[in-house]
Amino acid sequence: MDSQTVLILAGAIVAGFVQGLSGFGFGLVAMSFWAWTLAPQLAAAMVVTGALCGQLVAAVAVRRRFELRDLAPFLAGGLLGIPIGLLILPLLDVQLFKAGLGLLLLFWCPAMLMSQRLPRITAGGRLGDGLAGGLGGVMGAMGGFSGVLPTLWCSLRGYKKDTQRAIIQNFNLAILSVTWLSYVATGVVSFATLPMLALVIPAMLIPTLIGARVYIGISEATFRQITLGLLTASGLAMLLSALRHGLAGAG
Repeated sequence: MDSQTVLILAGAIVAGFVQGLSGFGFGLVAMSFWAWTLAPQLAAAMVVTGALCGQLVAAVAVRRRFELRDLAPFLAGGLLGIPIGLLILPLLDVQLFKAGLGLLLLFWCPAMLMSQRLPRITAGGRLGDGLAGGLGGVMGAMGGFSGVLPTLWCSLRGYKKDTQRAIIQNFNLAILSVTWLSYVATGVVSFATLPMLALVIPAMLIPTLIGARVYIGISEATFRQITLGLLTASGLAMLLSALRHGLAGAG
């Protein structure tokens, strides 16, 4: 087994567990492994496919009722954001995007972790939810990162664990489904990508189920710490990956 295959399998296993536990994060965690060696378009196809499969598994393993009124603005914004992300994808400077997202997560999430008494955002309402969903749709189409900003927004709003899980899980399921179909239509997911997808899908299924089971037994505070901690670690990995590519290019 070559080193690239080991890296792909390791990324799928760890990312599957994280997604099962937190309801999001497959793309961030998987990219922290795959961005080192895989071409961006192939990595995006693998991330979206793996994340979608993980959401389907988690939706069965961790069934959470949701209020359509809470989900609707996120979903409406997300669906509007997908075409924008698809337009940006071929023009995107991938390393600059990774560096910017990594910096955002690296500074924002620890600040939220250390500020237990951080005032909750009460302004913005459904418009703010829609904007967070729209940005999630853009980022989902750009590489499967649909849950990052909506999750941060839900944390800032102070949503309860199960409410946040229900919103993000159903939002991601819808956005990733549309994104995957768009990838098939535009050739990002094709017969050429099937061998890689055949590695990713089986590798992440059992870890996703394990993560979903762990989620059921954790507290609100632990869930918040795990979610923000994972985002911080993923941000650091993405920033280091971007810097590595930048230094390699400069050399």
